[in-house]
Amino acid sequence: MKKVFIDGDSLTLQDVVNVARKGFSVELTDEALKKVKKSRAYVDKLVEEEKVVYGITTGFGKFSDVSISKDEAKDLQRNLIVSHACGVGKHFPEDIVRAIMLLRANALAKGFSGIQPKTLETLIEMINKGVHPAIPEKGSLGASGDLAPLAHMVLPLIGEGEAYYEGQLMSGKEAMEKAGIEPVVLTSKEGLALINGTQVLTAVGALTAYDAKNLAKLADISASLTVEALNGITDAYDKRVHEVRPHTGQINTAKNFLNILEGSERTTRQGEIRVQDAYTLRCLPQIHGASKDAIQYVLDKVAIEINAATDNPLIFADDEYAISGGNFHGQPMALTFDFLGIAIAELANVSERRIERLVNPQLSGLPAFLTQKGGLHSGFMIAQYAAAALVSENKVLAHPASVDSIPSSANQEDHVSMGTIAARTARDIYYNASRVIAIELIAAAQAIDFETADKKLGKGTKVAYDKIREVVETWGDDRIMYKDINKSAELIDDNSIVEAVEAVIGELN
Repeated sequence: MKKVFIDGDSLTLQDVVNVARKGFSVELTDEALKKVKKSRAYVDKLVEEEKVVYGITTGFGKFSDVSISKDEAKDLQRNLIVSHACGVGKHFPEDIVRAIMLLRANALAKGFSGIQPKTLETLIEMINKGVHPAIPEKGSLGASGDLAPLAHMVLPLIGEGEAYYEGQLMSGKEAMEKAGIEPVVLTSKEGLALINGTQVLTAVGALTAYDAKNLAKLADISASLTVEALNGITDAYDKRVHEVRPHTGQINTAKNFLNILEGSERTTRQGEIRVQDAYTLRCLPQIHGASKDAIQYVLDKVAIEINAATDNPLIFADDEYAISGGNFHGQPMALTFDFLGIAIAELANVSERRIERLVNPQLSGLPAFLTQKGGLHSGFMIAQYAAAALVSENKVLAHPASVDSIPSSANQEDHVSMGTIAARTARDIYYNASRVIAIELIAAAQAIDFETADKKLGKGTKVAYDKIREVVETWGDDRIMYKDINKSAELIDDNSIVEAVEAVIGELN
């Protein structure tokens, strides 16, 4: 079995994807284990000496001024988990849960949390043996970290709560028994170390950012098909235009279009049919490029956060000092994931406008709604409605979550990030955007089929067109549309169109 080694410092987003979606196992490095043991030894010393340290010898939040004896340490940590498991809503899917567990394990592996090695190793064993805690999606403020959902993650670790094992939902105790894993008994600092962090919002946002990067590539492909269907003008993608406004995403996108459309006999030059195209064709490098720059910003922030220590207090064993700080606060990622949602929404926004150009005969010169029997048949009329509805919903979802804050814990925690909401809504926006682009793919392929002359498609668009036609036939008579949309969406979900095009023309940016 392929493995990902964690040390708290070198995890990559591809590692996260490999564990979350490809079933890679996880192993702690020897160096990380040494750091964890050293950190734990210092926590044990603090407890033995009954030093006043938040969350170790005190209560939590507003109860930080309540002293806890060393005899009560185990009860304190268990009580923290069971009382904080207040999540509501449907459960996160398996890939997100695995990402959450991996990110939490990686944060603990940094050696600043005071976790017992056995507890960390048991969490890793759960990942490797497929015990996936049932974690409700809703209930986190994004500060003090993702307390409620992470508490649900911990419940099966201590033999409580619910978990999925081999695809079945059961009690956490039963799941651990079936997997042959011994639950742990938490002691001083451990409950807090396990739930005080940003790993839920980061897991959701990180996987969404990964998917968004691929969706942006696919948006270039779907748009290229539309450009060909509408005999678009390629002069607008000339590198000279973009070198004088050198935004990276813009330059890369223009290059993508020229590479995808290379060899096409269906595109035109300025003045051959029109002097210039509408913005949704002519300004694609600027529009798609801006979203790509935003997504890259998000990926850069994700790379930092997945290797960050985000709990409180942090244990600096080398200095023999524990510091109460605010690394659990999700604000750096809340703003980031709000930005991500907006960037993805714009990919859908412009895609829907291209769909409109395809189905509107006054704009396309093609048969109305891409059907030869208009009136008797409706063709792609309501497919555009569906795309418009998804885009409109995205405009609501794109309202930034991070501008809101509701004080909690008796005003001790008086500013929170709402970062988990930002990440979840970015994921919802991604889903909607992917379905809009799925509609564009089949609409553009249908429009291309109205060309009676035998004109070659571009090097990349030919590959994309063929992939679409493997699963969706050209429309003649009206038929059930949602089935075709779902088949097109599956090509997006498995990234097969992007991979096929890149295999022919090289990597898209």
